[in-house]
Amino acid sequence: MKIIQFEPRYRDDLIFMILEAKNALDRVPGLNEDLLDIEKHYFAKGDMFWIAVDEHDRVIGSVGYNSIPDTSEIWLHRLFVKADRKRQGIGTKLLATAETYAKEHGKTAIYVHLGTPKEQWAESYRFYPKHGYAVYDVAKPNYMKKEL
Repeated sequence: MKIIQFEPRYRDDLIFMILEAKNALDRVPGLNEDLLDIEKHYFAKGDMFWIAVDEHDRVIGSVGYNSIPDTSEIWLHRLFVKADRKRQGIGTKLLATAETYAKEHGKTAIYVHLGTPKEQWAESYRFYPKHGYAVYDVAKPNYMKKEL
């Protein structure tokens, strides 16, 4: 497994992997518009998007971020791991890649928005705190933050 910056040739495989991951979580697989044009929604804005690919050059994970205008903070997006590859450290490696890159580029905090209801997003509510993220506003328990 290796983590690389997203390339357009992986678009369809990325979309398929995310739809499959959502389905495995018993969520209705919907397509997020940003996935149709990673270049426009991430790279053209100076932001980043990575994918994890396996030994067969297939997408098995993803993560991206968007900068928050006029701050040194970012929103993390689309951290997914292919259902049959979970619990192998892929999500942790993707998250570490995003965090390291962000810190090296002067970012000071990362925010994540977790889905609701919490029961449908149980993995996320366990994953992020394990990596140092915490709820930063009790009125918004599905938003977490990590200082870099």
